[in-house]
Amino acid sequence: MSVKENMLEILEGIDIRFKEPLHSYSYTKVGGEADYLVFPRNRFELARVVKFANQEDIPWMVLGNASNIIVRDGGIRGFVILCDKLNNVSVDGYTIEAEAGANLIETTRIALRHSLTGFEFACGIPGSVGGAVFMNAGAYGGEIAHILQSCKVLTKDGEIETLSAKDLAFGYRHSAIQESGAVVLSAKFALAPGSHQVIKQEMDRLTHLRELKQPLEYPSCGSVFKRPVGHFAGQLISEAGLKGYRVGGVEVSEKHAGFMINVADGTAKDYEDLIESVIEKVKEHSGVTLEREVRILGESK
Repeated sequence: MSVKENMLEILEGIDIRFKEPLHSYSYTKVGGEADYLVFPRNRFELARVVKFANQEDIPWMVLGNASNIIVRDGGIRGFVILCDKLNNVSVDGYTIEAEAGANLIETTRIALRHSLTGFEFACGIPGSVGGAVFMNAGAYGGEIAHILQSCKVLTKDGEIETLSAKDLAFGYRHSAIQESGAVVLSAKFALAPGSHQVIKQEMDRLTHLRELKQPLEYPSCGSVFKRPVGHFAGQLISEAGLKGYRVGGVEVSEKHAGFMINVADGTAKDYEDLIESVIEKVKEHSGVTLEREVRILGESK
């Protein structure tokens, strides 16, 4: 029996797509094929996939909803797991529990509907709840570490564990999950009661700021670089004269220099080459070495 036949038999009922182009799913609109692209409907299907992959020694990874990544043009070998069907969100008093695939922006709107405050900072951050926990996503002075109570994870060995916020050792765009190889299944957020009107006004204000400053009309991976100590990446890039600087079909946004946008059928290689060039030119101009926030995954073509 071939690997594919064995897979279809053991993972029967799970949505698996073979040799699926990832550019259809990534925010940058770039990326080669995944050997096996999987859409589990619940944590049990996810655990079955991970267990099978481990038994068969097939590599696997979870992409969240692919908002802050660049998938290389050669694609990704093994299983690529998208968790957008694990998207249940529930409210219990002042606590919101959201599955990993829940849309982060929609989760902040659910907090608004229940007049719960603390989640406003995330109202414009694209991505999933799981990815936000993984990266300790943040904006406008807030971050996931400020509100996370606990999360359930699937370990790389296929076991389910509950971790407290302290266990995650949060830092700037960092959590311990990045080293452990675990997968976020769900997260609990501790919020506070607030005024619906005040919360909505703040979310409207932050959304307006985002629309003014960010090039939302183009495919991009969001903020490309981490904030350097004492500086802002976008400002350093702008001061180096790099707004509008292009490699292939990808360019530094004129609207916000911290973003790189796909304006003309760019490739992952265009992104990588542009990132390296910007790092080099900013270093020459200011002496500051920018560090990538975006994750680059997969194989070169």
